[in-house]
Amino acid sequence: MLLRYEDVDLSALSKGMRQYMEIKRQYMDSILFFRLGDFYEMFFDDAITASKELELTLTSKDCGLEEKAPMCGVPYHSCDIYIKRLIDKGYSVVICEQLEDPATAKGIVKRDVVRIITPGTLIESDMLDDSRNNWLASVYVETGVAAICLADISTGEAHLYKSDDKDVQAFVINRLSRYSPVEVLCQKSLSKLDEVQKFLTQRLHATVRVLDDDRFDYEKLKPKVLSQFANDSFLKLELDKGDPEAKAAAALFGYIESTQRTSVGRFISIERHTDEQVMALGYTARNNLEIVKTMRTGEKKGSLLWVLDKTKTSMGKRMLKTYVEQPLVSPYKIIRRLDAVQALYSDTAVLGQLRDELEGVYDLERLMTRVVYKTASAHDLKALAATADRLPQIKRLMSQVKSDLISSYNDDISTLSEISALIKNAIADELPQNMKDGGVIKDGFNKDLDELRKVAGGGKELMDEILARERERTGIKNLKIGYNRVFGYYIEVTRSFYDLVPDYYIRKQTLVNAERFVTEELKNAENTILGASEKILVLENAIFSEVREYVSQQLAKVQKTAVAIANVDVLASFATVALNNNYTKPEIAIDGTINIKGGRHPVVELMLSDWLFVPNDTYLDLTDNRMIILTGPNMSGKSTYMRQVALITLMAQIGSFVPADYAKISVVDQIFTRVGASDDLTAGQSTFMVEMSEVADIIKNATVNSLVILDEVGRGTSTFDGISIARSVAEYIANPKKIGCKTLFATHYHELTELEDSCAGVKNYSVAVNNGSEGIKFLRKIVRGGVDQSYGIEVAKLAGLPESILRRARELLKDLESKSPHDDNRKQENDGQISFSSMNALNVVQKLRKTNIDELTDSELRDFVRNIIKTI
Repeated sequence: MLLRYEDVDLSALSKGMRQYMEIKRQYMDSILFFRLGDFYEMFFDDAITASKELELTLTSKDCGLEEKAPMCGVPYHSCDIYIKRLIDKGYSVVICEQLEDPATAKGIVKRDVVRIITPGTLIESDMLDDSRNNWLASVYVETGVAAICLADISTGEAHLYKSDDKDVQAFVINRLSRYSPVEVLCQKSLSKLDEVQKFLTQRLHATVRVLDDDRFDYEKLKPKVLSQFANDSFLKLELDKGDPEAKAAAALFGYIESTQRTSVGRFISIERHTDEQVMALGYTARNNLEIVKTMRTGEKKGSLLWVLDKTKTSMGKRMLKTYVEQPLVSPYKIIRRLDAVQALYSDTAVLGQLRDELEGVYDLERLMTRVVYKTASAHDLKALAATADRLPQIKRLMSQVKSDLISSYNDDISTLSEISALIKNAIADELPQNMKDGGVIKDGFNKDLDELRKVAGGGKELMDEILARERERTGIKNLKIGYNRVFGYYIEVTRSFYDLVPDYYIRKQTLVNAERFVTEELKNAENTILGASEKILVLENAIFSEVREYVSQQLAKVQKTAVAIANVDVLASFATVALNNNYTKPEIAIDGTINIKGGRHPVVELMLSDWLFVPNDTYLDLTDNRMIILTGPNMSGKSTYMRQVALITLMAQIGSFVPADYAKISVVDQIFTRVGASDDLTAGQSTFMVEMSEVADIIKNATVNSLVILDEVGRGTSTFDGISIARSVAEYIANPKKIGCKTLFATHYHELTELEDSCAGVKNYSVAVNNGSEGIKFLRKIVRGGVDQSYGIEVAKLAGLPESILRRARELLKDLESKSPHDDNRKQENDGQISFSSMNALNVVQKLRKTNIDELTDSELRDFVRNIIKTI
């Protein structure tokens, strides 16, 4: 049986193990990496856990008890890969370092925790994904109000949100889905909100930490919050101690201070979002439209982000992800971006040169984080200098681009010439493999260092002089001077010359055929040489720290430059994609119109290898063309078409050119999608419940300025239930007194095509099909008018169903179609691809036709739908 913490008697432990346990008991929910020499060791439960998770050999160590302590460890110089694996599995890791040299320590070496590493507080480059932010979030909730604070410690970005309605759960879910934080801090009260908890852990796969209420006390934690900022930007928010935003910020920045174990001002700004400055794009829409990853594999390839990402820098990749996840709603800002892309698009020579220069730019944001936290290496500083060397040329190229947005970014970019000059003068051109061996600081930078190097470098000459003198004094011609780490410098004399050894030689070591001696002169020379070497290391470290500190003082300048470079990289990527993929610049309007000529799906057209994508037109407005009822067989391209309209709209609002011959896009405030059918087993919801929940969200939150995509509403239940619900939903959304927004509604319920005659603003469209002698052929062209059949059996044939099944299906279909209404009073539960064939269904149609839906209140409409369902 392995010894665990609960079995340990602290008083009986050895001194070293007692030191370990005293530290470990403060961090029982984390894995403690305890520094012992060149290893980080783990003991007891931590060792058992780590050995399994990291596939390490579990050994044991005497601990003062009868039974040995389970133990495993990892080398300190390669610990990052092991820490990252633990973090990815949901653990946090506590780093406990030696605070003094074991060689000079008296008694037990002093140790203490220097850092706590959690998913949301990573700063190491090899533990982070260069292409995405690493968000840490805190959520504060009280009655009817919530606040969220987000920060990426690795880049220095920070945001604050406060709910503007009483639906706290929806607010938290929608805002956090925008950022996908890897770690979320919350109060105990939030942990009771099951929907939020499930969303965070099961959808976002975030680590959730429940903190005590005092961790949200802004008045108490205000000094820690302010210590994380390099300026007074947080103070300028003028938050009161009772503000929910202040409490959320207290938890987050207090947590950063406690994990990093230092009060370092990494942040220079925090953006407070007081209203909706970007398009509201919920989790469902992001998922269905495959904005940053595909639904099937979760990979970037096949997503909109994959299409648009031709960025050259890590900062640009992260900024692009922000662009696509947070489309603009300000026409002015959108047009400004589009004009910048147009300017780059029109000058391919400058665009190509600019992108070549950007390719050599390192990740300034994350480099500066390591500088500020004093973990940056000499290689990091040289990367900063290399980037700075490219900035003058980047600025020159940007100055040639005729765009006020590009010009404003150019103004924000500093050449960082002072930083570059200092680093080039201070840091050696060729760096040693191990920085602790010295040689990091360049010759000529510091006079004292140069003098010490002369002394240390003159060791060979000094030893040669001593060797020559001793050979002459003693007459021993084969006398040698050597060195090892145990004895230092020594004189070696073979046995045949023992009789010539002078009295002032002090015997140090006896070998088989020789004796080794030291002299006072040799010891003095050794002290001079080794003392100089030790002083060199100390002085080099001090000089390097001074250089790094100077660079850290330039944080605001470098951060501003980094943000500007990232934005320019994204705009250049947009221009490149537009050139490569034959995109066009969209017109931005405010009249509610979406008019697309020759529109294409940005992803599908690139994924096709054996046939060309068929372009399609789209026209929507807020009057006569509010809703398109789209009919056609499965596999004909209805879903692709609707997603393409949504993606073209989104692309326009992020400032990208779009895949179309012409596009006029009116800004939408939200995009909603109800696409596909699948059970949400993790939430315990059936296909139909998922579908209705998504429809309910649309009904509740859509406005006249929204764009709604509905695919097969109602197909998760019986035919007549489905038709009733689908028609009722369509009427409600199309009604300008209810919502009246632009809507694409794909359905197999052909009865919905009747809405064009009874509901203003509804138009029928369908996917053209050629049903010739050789079978059905999908033309994938959207044409005016509805269709009255679904070609289900023909699609089944294309899918490869046996002919016997298809033949029987045709017989059954013919039989069903031939029955009179009064012969079939049965409820039919199938895929929703047949028309009304019962008297009850006809009665429903008559009720729908006689009822003016526009005049019903919300409650009357719900009652009406219930009555229809009962009738069926």
